[in-house]
Amino acid sequence: MKKIIKYGLYLVCILILTTWFANYRVTKTTKEQLYNSVSEIPHNKVGVVLGTTKLLAGGFVNYYFTYRIDATVALYKAGKIDYIVVSGDHSRNDYNEPKDMEQALIEHGIPKEKIYLDYAGLRTLDSVYRMKAIFGQDSFTIISQPFHNERAVYIANHLDLKTVAYNAKDVSRNYGFKTMLREKFARVKVLLDNLINKKPKYLGDPVIIGEGVIQERAQDK
Repeated sequence: MKKIIKYGLYLVCILILTTWFANYRVTKTTKEQLYNSVSEIPHNKVGVVLGTTKLLAGGFVNYYFTYRIDATVALYKAGKIDYIVVSGDHSRNDYNEPKDMEQALIEHGIPKEKIYLDYAGLRTLDSVYRMKAIFGQDSFTIISQPFHNERAVYIANHLDLKTVAYNAKDVSRNYGFKTMLREKFARVKVLLDNLINKKPKYLGDPVIIGEGVIQERAQDK
């Protein structure tokens, strides 16, 4: 029993240290690429909005979604991005993050022809990887909350992509506690994914941004 407790404590210590290291490394190596000011962030042809659900359980507003849309609209109207890729999960017929984001952007005055839908952004890794593999962009702007931007930019750096990120308004600690807790372990997963060169679940045919190419649905591939 003493040995079991001893080895259990060792495992707990290793987990704590690994989690601390992953979070420190992701934050430390990406902080210069994150922007809070629309006027200071450099221009990119394309911005990618990372997906999240529009509504929470019970039909409540998801402020992560609302603030990402607001941030994207601000960048577009300031001329900091020319086209927008909305990348999220559409793995079920009754769940469509990209379409919800597209509709919200259109309601804010963004022209439909400026928006491209990535239905296979099942994970942050997928969304970032597919920006180069599918949409042909090796330099682009990432749009999400600061904690999410750090991880997305870290993934992009590992893939040798040139990215900056615009920080959407964050939510309160009480509102986002579970999300922030999951984020701690998601960063450990990022380090593991990098070690094994993890690839997206779906790829597909190229989409040329700005030339009216028909967009793809992940489930058709």
